[in-house]
Amino acid sequence: MQEKLDSIKKEALDAVEAITEISVLEAWQVKYLGRSSAIMEVFKSLGTLSKEEKPAIGKAANIVKVALEAASEEKESQLKQERINQSLAGEKIDVTLPGRRTVSGGLHPTTQTLREIYRVFGDMGFQIYRSQEVETDQYNFQHLNFPPYHPARDMQDTFFVKSAEDRGDDPLMLRTHTSPGQIHAMLEHTSKYPDDPPPIRIILPGMCYRYEQITARSEIQFNQVEGLAVGKGIAFGDLKGTLSNFARRMFGQDAKTRFRASHFPFTEPSAEMDVGCFLCKGEGCSVCKGAGWLEILGCGMVHPTVLKNGGFDPEVYSGFAFGMGPERITMMRHHIEDIRNFWANDLRFLEQF
Repeated sequence: MQEKLDSIKKEALDAVEAITEISVLEAWQVKYLGRSSAIMEVFKSLGTLSKEEKPAIGKAANIVKVALEAASEEKESQLKQERINQSLAGEKIDVTLPGRRTVSGGLHPTTQTLREIYRVFGDMGFQIYRSQEVETDQYNFQHLNFPPYHPARDMQDTFFVKSAEDRGDDPLMLRTHTSPGQIHAMLEHTSKYPDDPPPIRIILPGMCYRYEQITARSEIQFNQVEGLAVGKGIAFGDLKGTLSNFARRMFGQDAKTRFRASHFPFTEPSAEMDVGCFLCKGEGCSVCKGAGWLEILGCGMVHPTVLKNGGFDPEVYSGFAFGMGPERITMMRHHIEDIRNFWANDLRFLEQF
């Protein structure tokens, strides 16, 4: 039996030494280490040997098996390395070629516009105030002069988180505008200074949500930047001066502005501000639809009811508020015709900014 083991070992090692292909090595492994191999037959025949022979033959057979497995692993490693070397030898590297530029990300076009808006109002003394995106009916509508029966509610279809059935008359919703932040900011301010609150000047950026049909001009989610200034003696002239200054800083010193009467439940009087089309210089084009003007925001004097809900005495304090859409401003500045591009995550679009 020992002679048979020596013969198996010699034959297998001679055969593996001559192998030059992985496929041939796999066949060798089946022949000499597989279930039907000669070495496995020796293990199967151990039961027929005497008690004296069995330990010695078993040990010798195991030594042969380990030797064959080691030879197989060494040959496999050798063949794989040879394949790698051949692959590398076939490649040509031109060290004179310029290096490939590292691709880096950039700021989203809306983020760029938002940061510019922050900078402009920051220069005018406004602070940034953040508020939550999930609001109650009380803050989203009622405190802003939108009572439950008010017809203006029909203008803003709403995503409800918890309906009136779960929370009575104060359901939870995704905010439809950033205006609820005005109430939070004013109440926080007046609770800190209950006797004689100092003036407040803030902008409130954030995401808003409305249940609308998605088109090239409307989305179900969009950014807004709300502005609020409250103090003693603030007049509509302060509002016009602030927003006209913003337009010149944002669109250039030659930017023209105009105010048109409008209506919002939380401001009185209310207005919309247009800026002269900076593409056609007021002559009329496809962007301004031939009017020569572009609407960029709504504004007005804070309604006395809203001031009162915010903790300010409307007999003593007054203020103005405004709201603008950064996506709309970005679309006008870069002549973007489809608002859906902002949320499509298409690098062909985003890499242009």
